[in-house]
Amino acid sequence: MATELTAAQLRAYDGTDPSKPIYVSVRGKVYDVTSGRSFYGPGGAYAIFAGREASRALGKMSKDEADVSGDLSGLTEKELGVLADWETKFQAKYPVVARLVDA
Repeated sequence: MATELTAAQLRAYDGTDPSKPIYVSVRGKVYDVTSGRSFYGPGGAYAIFAGREASRALGKMSKDEADVSGDLSGLTEKELGVLADWETKFQAKYPVVARLVDA
C-alpha cells in the first residue's frame, strides 16, 4: 500500500475498475471508501468525489465539478465547519490509506 499518492495516482481509484479500491481524499488524507461503493462507485450519488480530493466540494455541499478540489480559499466559517463535520464522518467510517502529495 502506498503511503503517499499524487492527484494523478489517486484518479486510478475512482471506482471504474472493480478490481481496485475506491479512494476519496479529504484535507489531504486519502480514505478507502470501497465499503461505500453504492455511494462512491459509478452511478453513485457521490461518484464525482471518487479518486479525487473533495474537500472544497464537501464544505460547500456541492457536486459541481469546479468545486471538487482541495482549495479551501474563500470558504466561509460555516463551510469550513461543514467540511470538519464531513471529515469526522470519514474518520469514523473509513480507513486512511495514504496522504495526498503534490506531484
